[in-house]
Amino acid sequence: MPTGHSRDYRDYRHLRAAGTSLVLDCTGDRLPRVVHWGDDLGDLGDLRDPGGAGLADLAAASATAPMSNTLDLPVPLSLMPEHSAGWLGTPGLTGHRDGADFSTSFTVRSIRTVRTPDLPEAHQLTVDAVDEHARLGLVLEMELTASGLVRQRATVTNHDPGERPYVVDGLLLALPVPAHATELLDLTGRHLRERSPQRHEFTLGTHLRENRRGRTGTDATLLHLAGEGGFGFRTGEVWGLHVAWSGNHRTLAERTPAGVSLLGGGETLLAGEVPLAAGQSYTGPWVIGSYGRGLDELAGRFHQYLRARTRHPHRPRPVTLNTWEAVYFQQDIGTLTALADTAAEVGAERFVLDDGWFKGRRDDRAGLGDWYVDESVWPGGLGPLVDHVRSLGLEFGLWVEPEMVSPDSDLARAHPEWILATGGRLPPESRQQQVLDLGHAGAYDHLLERLDALVTEYAIDYLKWDHNRDLVEAGHSPTGAAGVHAQTAAAYRLLDELRARHPGLEIESCSSGGGRVDLGILERTDRVWTSDCIDALERQRIQRWTGLLLPPELLGAHVGSPVAHTTGRAHTLDFRAGTALFGHFGIEWDLTAADPGERARLAEWVAAYKELRPLLHTGTVVHGDHPDPALRVHGVVAADRSHALYALVQTATSVPSPAGVVRLPGLDADARYQVRPRAPGDRAEGPHRSDPPWWGRAEGVELTGRALAAAGVRAPTLFPERLVLVEARGL
Repeated sequence: MPTGHSRDYRDYRHLRAAGTSLVLDCTGDRLPRVVHWGDDLGDLGDLRDPGGAGLADLAAASATAPMSNTLDLPVPLSLMPEHSAGWLGTPGLTGHRDGADFSTSFTVRSIRTVRTPDLPEAHQLTVDAVDEHARLGLVLEMELTASGLVRQRATVTNHDPGERPYVVDGLLLALPVPAHATELLDLTGRHLRERSPQRHEFTLGTHLRENRRGRTGTDATLLHLAGEGGFGFRTGEVWGLHVAWSGNHRTLAERTPAGVSLLGGGETLLAGEVPLAAGQSYTGPWVIGSYGRGLDELAGRFHQYLRARTRHPHRPRPVTLNTWEAVYFQQDIGTLTALADTAAEVGAERFVLDDGWFKGRRDDRAGLGDWYVDESVWPGGLGPLVDHVRSLGLEFGLWVEPEMVSPDSDLARAHPEWILATGGRLPPESRQQQVLDLGHAGAYDHLLERLDALVTEYAIDYLKWDHNRDLVEAGHSPTGAAGVHAQTAAAYRLLDELRARHPGLEIESCSSGGGRVDLGILERTDRVWTSDCIDALERQRIQRWTGLLLPPELLGAHVGSPVAHTTGRAHTLDFRAGTALFGHFGIEWDLTAADPGERARLAEWVAAYKELRPLLHTGTVVHGDHPDPALRVHGVVAADRSHALYALVQTATSVPSPAGVVRLPGLDADARYQVRPRAPGDRAEGPHRSDPPWWGRAEGVELTGRALAAAGVRAPTLFPERLVLVEARGL
């Protein structure tokens, strides 16, 4: 060892998994700092070789130097940045005790490391720290998952034995990104147009995305991303952060004049939401980071992580017919049994009765909260419909919106104190409804009893769980104190308890479509309703960007009617079905009004989905970075790369003509593949006749994965808003 080295190399941690390295500097007694998060660095002297100096040298080589007119010592970025360490950016923990203890200085007491049994180089770290002056404890949990995700969360505990609570105003965790991450990408949107990307330069200052809607939000960014300029799905290093929480939350990208860049996130707390009495704790949500060379690799880490969960839906995702756009509130036994018959005819496997079945619910102005079957519409209850659906071999599902209440309902009239409100006034209505206060024990118990009774009586297989409004002035009665945090936690408890009572029950997260899409709700649900808009052109965009976080089997994707109800666009059946194919396939269309030819063609797509779903729901999602913005290429490649399915999607009229060459990414470079159009998506509808296989050979072409990724194949010339499928099979 060179003279003068006095560091304990065991105070560095190198976590490695799936091509990702996370190097932590745990020297001294301050909170750990990240030396490197990104591409795998190889063996620099990690825990298997604690005597090696490589990690210390890495830290020394990357240390920042003081600037003029700044603090005399460098100010490193810790996992939870502290003002007391000289950090002048966004602080990690904000709070106070009657105005005091506003700035913390935590001292690390211990760091425990746990190896993952099946992946020795992945670890879980638990950091135990204390601020003796502020009488606070802190536990930081961090892990590098087998797929290469960095997960971290923090718990703050009030150790003051006195009567003064410590009020938590915010808790933010951070991860650094390098200087060459010069571009930001985040997502925004609105109802019917969720997950719209926006790119901009990563400049000095803070780019904050804060959500105060009381749910994840239709305008929420699933990921806050920073990367090399011009990064795409297949190119450029990129880092992203997700907050796994279904209530108010924030993410930020921050760059300081001192040369530090970071991504951070946590829950957004309203005033006074989390007062900690003596011995009480607050645990923030998991904040999850992913790194990749290109967006596909970054997203793939989330997909692999989700698929490895014990309770991830592993059985084949049933073809689902939902009744909403087929009948809306016009429900009767004759209409719905006929719809179930046609659903079974085309191959559906699940029938979901949407809004309108319960007491007083003839439109969206009344009834929410009165979760009893409406006897004026269903004099015999839902039993006859459920029995008919099951006689066809279909599962039965039901729509509910438990967290909401209509002012025009028996429940609201009986229990006005169960409505979230503050200041002696009701919040403005949205969709003629208010929010039920799940933090109120009576409201919570009522909902649990009603849902449990319905699921039990009808042996319901599936709940479509909706949440159709933002929370405004969400105060808990009788105090009027802010209640969004408690509401979110109670919703989680309600879902958990219902699942515990009914282990086979599946639940869909719907919230005005895609307004509650996050990894917190997905610990308790089996898919999300990606958007209320099922216009296939809009869905091409929405599903593309929702896929940054979620794999296809978690994305509800339905074939709508020929003219989209939300946009008025008309699309061919093949375009609608080919778009829905790359998700959890379903139908939302009055099939009794479809002609026999349409039903037969839909049945072909249903059969193709059933054949392909083992590939689509286990394989690696890929996208081609095609230069023509009007032509998109996306697909799924089997884990062993023996099989792949691609969609070539013409979203608009291309400037160049004929269509360009498209490269097919993700295959084994050295393997040979037979590539040809895949029925039923082999109809190349365009201005010129283009029969498959478009390349002049009935058997398609045989090329290596390297050739397909580098040289590609020519796409057929398509009308706008059309697509074709291309299949590659290893030889």
